[in-house]
Amino acid sequence: MVESGGSGRPRPDSEQSAEHPATPASPATDLAQTPDEPKPEDDSGTGDTDTGAGTGTEAGNDKTEAETAAEPTAPPTLPKGPPPPRPPEQPRGGLLMGRPFGVPVYVAPSWFLVAALITWVFGGQLDRVLPELGAARYLVSLFFAVAFYASVLIHELAHTIAALRFKLPVRRIQLQFFGGVSEIEKEAETPGREFWLAFVGPLLSLVLSGLFYLALQPVEPGTVPGVLLAGLMISNLIVAIFNLLPGLPLDGGRMLRAVVWKITGKPMSGTIAAAWVGRALAVSVLVGLPLLTQSGALGSSAEDSVGMDTVTDALLAAILAAIIWTGAGNSLRMARLREHLPDLRARTLTRRAVPVETDTPLSEALRRANDAGARALVVVDAHGEPLSLVREAAIVGVPEHRRPWVAVSGLAQDLTDGMRISAELAGEDLLDVLRATPATEYLVVEETGEIFGVLSAADVERAFVKAMARPS
Repeated sequence: MVESGGSGRPRPDSEQSAEHPATPASPATDLAQTPDEPKPEDDSGTGDTDTGAGTGTEAGNDKTEAETAAEPTAPPTLPKGPPPPRPPEQPRGGLLMGRPFGVPVYVAPSWFLVAALITWVFGGQLDRVLPELGAARYLVSLFFAVAFYASVLIHELAHTIAALRFKLPVRRIQLQFFGGVSEIEKEAETPGREFWLAFVGPLLSLVLSGLFYLALQPVEPGTVPGVLLAGLMISNLIVAIFNLLPGLPLDGGRMLRAVVWKITGKPMSGTIAAAWVGRALAVSVLVGLPLLTQSGALGSSAEDSVGMDTVTDALLAAILAAIIWTGAGNSLRMARLREHLPDLRARTLTRRAVPVETDTPLSEALRRANDAGARALVVVDAHGEPLSLVREAAIVGVPEHRRPWVAVSGLAQDLTDGMRISAELAGEDLLDVLRATPATEYLVVEETGEIFGVLSAADVERAFVKAMARPS
């Protein structure tokens, strides 16, 4: 997300030549300013080059550089885009339980809270159905909680297997508060695949509910196995029905998105429709669930649904509504991100750079960059092979009067393999490469290995934010 020129905006394709980006401002002037500060108008130069600053000499013609260099510049940071393919070290989501099909399964800390809640609530119900169990009812309730979340894991594994079948990478599965989530890193290529990818989860929950129903038939009612099987049958049926509701982030919302995508031919239209239905669903849950409980439609009489039960139902409805509303908003943001990602192109955002040898004084290097209309410095050896990149923050930190005696090699960061990127990278591929090797600057090269320029992480970030701010 590197910008070129002095305007603080990504350069469109029409502003660069076929061989190199358009002429930008001088490095001394550009590096000394904060990202949001407008560049000074240059009435004497041509193009975007600020010829009044950037010579780095003591001839008295670099007043602007001396004044602006004293201003601190915050170090650039990488943008927060879509998660890259799984590197060796990944942020964890709780306790690692295993890697079925090569996908890590984590249990979030919030799961233990929910498991305790289920144990307490189900234990109270067992006390009414099987009072002879005594305190042992909580062991039975704990077994039910674990078995229920095992069913949720099977639900998520169905999504994972379908995603892997469609060659979509799955980052992880996480069991957490109110269920689980499969983190699929890429979108399905067609609405048909999107529909099937979403449908397999509720389908597996329905199948599990049917299997528990069949297993319940030969079991004597009023026994511990009978109560457990009945509870698992009903809970899986509820999971299936709830996930089939047509609003994001639920599976039914993804199915609705696929249908609208198929009809309109636009995935973004499907996302918008399913997200707003999801928000309407969140409001319905917030208002409707307590009313259903009070009316006795969920199996309890209105007289029983008072006091603490009423507060519990209202709290449950509020949590569910918040989860659905937040998930719908996140789905909209991710869709907008993916829609604008192709606008981020390394070739468009790259700064023009000038090669300098290791012993070149900083003042001389800045003078050459100013004359060439460049905004970056690449340290090369005697054969012209790039060795390192001069850091923006390091240039700003050198006072003007010391620049003639400071060699560029002392301000440079050695190049690593991850800091060499292709000029053809764009969109999510570009973000993946930058996030895999965090740095402030990257050397951009042509397919032939020729130096194209330098990509600044700060420019990438600003271009990323600007792209996200544009309406869809």
